[in-house]
Amino acid sequence: MKVVIIGAGEVGFHIAKRLAAEAKEVVVVDSSPRALKRISEGVDVQTIEGSGSNPAVLEDAGIRDADIMLAVTDSDEINIVACTFAAALAPGMVTLARIRKDEYLHFQQGRALEMLGIDKAINPDVEVVRAIERLIEIPGAEEINDFAGGRVKFVGYRVAGGPVVGVSMINIRSVLGVPDVIIAAIVREDQLIIPSGTDVIQAGDLVYFVCFADNAQLVMQRMGCPMRQVRNVMIIGGGDIGLRLARSLEGRLHVKLVDSDPDRCQELAQELHKTLVLLGDGRDQDLLAEENIQDMDMAISLTGDEETNILTSLLCRRLGAGKAVTRINKFAYFNLVRAVGIEQIVSPRLAAVNSILQYMRKGKVLSAASIKGDEAEALEAVALAHSDIVGKAIRDLNLPRGALILSIQRGEEVLFPTGDSVIMPDDRILILSTRRNIPRVEKSLTVKLEYF
Repeated sequence: MKVVIIGAGEVGFHIAKRLAAEAKEVVVVDSSPRALKRISEGVDVQTIEGSGSNPAVLEDAGIRDADIMLAVTDSDEINIVACTFAAALAPGMVTLARIRKDEYLHFQQGRALEMLGIDKAINPDVEVVRAIERLIEIPGAEEINDFAGGRVKFVGYRVAGGPVVGVSMINIRSVLGVPDVIIAAIVREDQLIIPSGTDVIQAGDLVYFVCFADNAQLVMQRMGCPMRQVRNVMIIGGGDIGLRLARSLEGRLHVKLVDSDPDRCQELAQELHKTLVLLGDGRDQDLLAEENIQDMDMAISLTGDEETNILTSLLCRRLGAGKAVTRINKFAYFNLVRAVGIEQIVSPRLAAVNSILQYMRKGKVLSAASIKGDEAEALEAVALAHSDIVGKAIRDLNLPRGALILSIQRGEEVLFPTGDSVIMPDDRILILSTRRNIPRVEKSLTVKLEYF
């Protein structure tokens, strides 16, 4: 597979690093020599200096031989033009563009993408809002992803103590009292563990489990997580994401939105009807106290400045807010902010990466999500009729160590499999795999050549 990436920023760098590690052919295009130098020094990919919106540069990047082009610069316009030229130069190639502005997506009743030669638009702002809504639904979790059309939850929960500490995987279901739950992975002291039946949960572990959506809160409670329903929310930062989130939440929750720009506050007040818009700085302790931050079930810091978001979240927690959700853009900051006590992180760039990953995978992959940075990946895929995984019991699939089948959706029925479960054609399966095993998992999802 050959992939051309337009944009060497955080998203482009992260995607290029992932794909190069999987031995895919990658070409990265950017007009910034500094950004390209960072990539060429850290990743084994080809780099081309120039604008991705220039058809001559796309030709130099070998666009005619590419399978996929990703346009992930910070400019919607450059991404759109790059995809339009790429579609003209290489008909049939898959084009993906990161696009934030709704007016582009809604133009001509949503036909803009087809008209411009774009196969898929990725809007990370929308994905961030969805991620926050999931955290509001299950506020004790650090990470939540939906699969099987929202019927299955893939949840990351930090175990501080409680009844599951010291419990082995073979006994976890009986302790939880929930039959349909699978412990998929454990992160312990920055090490990823794909557990076997003898592994034991320890205090401080970040435990990833899969269960029915209706059981997620129950599983959390049985693990020892106190469930505090979110009713009152304060959003700090009235940019595009803050506005989109407030618009989604108002009417369901009591929402306060804080922004430091008077003109922007006027715009927000006109756009929002049930949200209290406040002019001020989220780092102002007096403002937070005056607005009863201690009564907020969740404080969500969404400004465009990471340092501001980190300081605001720490201050809100110290003043008594129930939970703090923090927007972080730089991947390098993730472990740092968790080390200082900020656990619930949302990232537009990580959201973009997860949205893009499904298109990088061979086989009919429907969705993908990274866990623990990029050490592992959860893939939801359709079991193709003549692929290696169909017609065999799971115990006979010869999956590599570090790859687990977590759920099977067959029509309207969702199953949590055992070793005797057999995958049938057109089943939707959820697979967790470590990064190094992704190529083997991809191979198992594709149709064997002798059937062509």
